[in-house]
Amino acid sequence: MGIFDRLSTLIRSNISDLIARAEDPEKMLNQLIVDMRSQLAKAKQQVAGAIADEKRLAAQVDQEKQSAGDWEKRAVLAVQEGRDDLAKQALVRHNEHAQAAVQLHETWVKHREETEKLKLSLRQLNDRIEDAKRKKNILIARAKRAEAHKRIQETMSSIGDQGVFETFERMAEQIEHEERKLIAAAEVHEDLSGDSLVKQFQALEGRADTDQQLLALKRKLGLLPAGSPAEAKQLGKGAKEAELVQDDDAEPSR
Repeated sequence: MGIFDRLSTLIRSNISDLIARAEDPEKMLNQLIVDMRSQLAKAKQQVAGAIADEKRLAAQVDQEKQSAGDWEKRAVLAVQEGRDDLAKQALVRHNEHAQAAVQLHETWVKHREETEKLKLSLRQLNDRIEDAKRKKNILIARAKRAEAHKRIQETMSSIGDQGVFETFERMAEQIEHEERKLIAAAEVHEDLSGDSLVKQFQALEGRADTDQQLLALKRKLGLLPAGSPAEAKQLGKGAKEAELVQDDDAEPSR
C-alpha cells in the first residue's frame, strides 16, 4: 500500500470515527482539517525521502561513470607503458563500473518517475486540503442554519398545543377586565367627588361659550350681520334664545 493510499485510509477512518461520535459539526470539521494537515506533513516527509533517494541514485550513477572513466584512462596509461597485463586489469574494472552505471541509471530513471508521481499526488492532496479549508466555513454555516431551523421547528411544535394559546387569551381577557374595573372606579370616584351644582353650572357655561363662538363664526362668514334680529333666526336654538331675550327687553315700552 502506497503512502497516499495509507493516508486516504487514515483520513476516511478519522472521518467515520468523528461522524459515529456525532460531535459538533464545527469541531468535527476543524478536527478533520487538523488531521489532514498532520497526515499531509507526514506525506511530505516521505516524499522528501523519496526525492533524497532519487538524488542519491543520480549521484551514484555519476560516481560509477566517473570510476569507469578513470579506469579507462589507467588502461590507456598501462598500454603506453607496455604493461598489457595492467591494461587488461584496468579494462576489467572499467567494464564493472560502466555496467554498474548502466544498471544504476535504469534504477534512477524508474525511481525518478515514481518520485514525480508522488510529488504530483502531494500537490493534489495539498490542493484538496486547501479547498476543504475554504469549504469548511460554508459547511459550518450550513450546519448552524440547519440547527437553527431544527430548534425553530421544535419550538413551534412545543407551542402548537391549543392549550397554550387558550391560556394566553384568558390572560389577555383578565387584564382587559381589570383595566375596565379601574376605569369604572375612576368614573365613580369623579361623579361622587366635588360640588354637583358647580359642575352643572360649569357644563352650562361651557355650552354658552360654544354658542357665542358659533355666533361669532357666522358673523365672520357673513351668515349673520351684526345686530340683525331677522337673520339671527337662522342660527338655530342659540339664535332663538337671543331673540327671546330681546323681546323681553322690549316689553316695558308698551
